[in-house]
Amino acid sequence: MKWIQVSLDVDAEAAEAVAEVLSRFAPEGVAFETQGDGQSTAQALVTVKAYLPAGPQTQSVQHQLAEALWHLGQIYPIPEPTFATIAEADWADAWKEHFHPLRIGQRIVIKPSWREFETAPDDILIELDPGMAFGTGLHPTTQMCLTTIEQKMRPGMRVLDLGTGSGILALAAAKLGAGEVLALDTDPIAVAAAQENIQRNDATQIVTVAHGSLDRATGVYDLVVVNILAKVIISLAREGLAERVRSEGQWVTAGIIETQVAKVVAILEAAGLRVTEKRQIADWVTLIGHKV
Repeated sequence: MKWIQVSLDVDAEAAEAVAEVLSRFAPEGVAFETQGDGQSTAQALVTVKAYLPAGPQTQSVQHQLAEALWHLGQIYPIPEPTFATIAEADWADAWKEHFHPLRIGQRIVIKPSWREFETAPDDILIELDPGMAFGTGLHPTTQMCLTTIEQKMRPGMRVLDLGTGSGILALAAAKLGAGEVLALDTDPIAVAAAQENIQRNDATQIVTVAHGSLDRATGVYDLVVVNILAKVIISLAREGLAERVRSEGQWVTAGIIETQVAKVVAILEAAGLRVTEKRQIADWVTLIGHKV
């Protein structure tokens, strides 16, 4: 059997959006080939690859895939995909060859499960396989959330992760000392991926993954993390996000484009969530604060 390899070279900011599109057509998932030394940077070049089984429908699938990528390109500039035919034997490990560990912040390392990695004594190791739609550690919003969690986490904290995706932020919180983490997502595929990753990292005693949003959370949390999109953050603020943050607790919101910051800040503060810090990579802004 032969396979069609689809690949695009994009920056880290676009990589996960491209991967989400490719994953609709690639039954075996999507891989990221990072360029450079594995250090975190939003400007690094990333090759996103997917593999389509060659057959009678190949040409039609390629056309649909190219059309879907064209629509994405109207939002964020991306190159046209390249297609290459490879043999079954080459496909088996081709997508794993260039996927390397990624260091983010001071201690966090994201590692594919099949790679060996020699950790430093204080490293926090998170195993993730490629193919997840969002939450590989490449996107600026994920990186800023990870570094913020690393800095804010204290032993025993109760954490709420809204829009968990692959579960990467929930895992970081758990491995940095959280006593309890509730990870929620409205996408059933993300919930399944997060549950698999929580099990892979032996964190089931700390992290609970469930389908849903703010309505599934009860009580108050020491740290609330929302890495979604500005319009969803606004909706959650209006639906009572502040009620889930304890009186001296902190919150982190990410997925906000620079031009949306003023509106998001106004709505968060009107809802009782005071902004105390702003972090930015490229056009992406992360807001950090506490409850008023």
